[in-house]
Amino acid sequence: MEPETTIKDRVRENTSDEDNMKIDQKVKNRMTGYRSLTINEINERLEKVQSEWDIERALEMNAASLAITGTVLGLFGRKFWLVVPLVITGFLLQHVIQGWGPPATLLRRMGYRTRQEIDEEIFALKTLRGDFDALKSTTEPDEIMSAYRRL
Repeated sequence: MEPETTIKDRVRENTSDEDNMKIDQKVKNRMTGYRSLTINEINERLEKVQSEWDIERALEMNAASLAITGTVLGLFGRKFWLVVPLVITGFLLQHVIQGWGPPATLLRRMGYRTRQEIDEEIFALKTLRGDFDALKSTTEPDEIMSAYRRL
């Protein structure tokens, strides 16, 4: 069971345990190797992780692309294609309301991570890099919040 202070992640909650474990295991394997990285290598990995698309962005991009494609094909081709934007926006609405939808399941299986999962890896890399070493001796809220904002 997760601690009560954990932020709810509706996508993770609606993803199979097996798919979540596969994604988590990939990160754990990478994290094990991070301990031996130089600062430059950590910086390179940070850049890559910070530019990674989360599942929400991938869903939005795919939904928009398919809706536009279906609309254009429906207007200039067969009217049947107008069903595509209807179905896609229905899936998008379902995802917004429930945190789940068939496209989300497919994207999770492809390895797309939630923003929270990506942020956890960023935090771990920054910790290894030493970004928070100065906080070990402080309890000042301003310093702690400043470090958090640098995430």
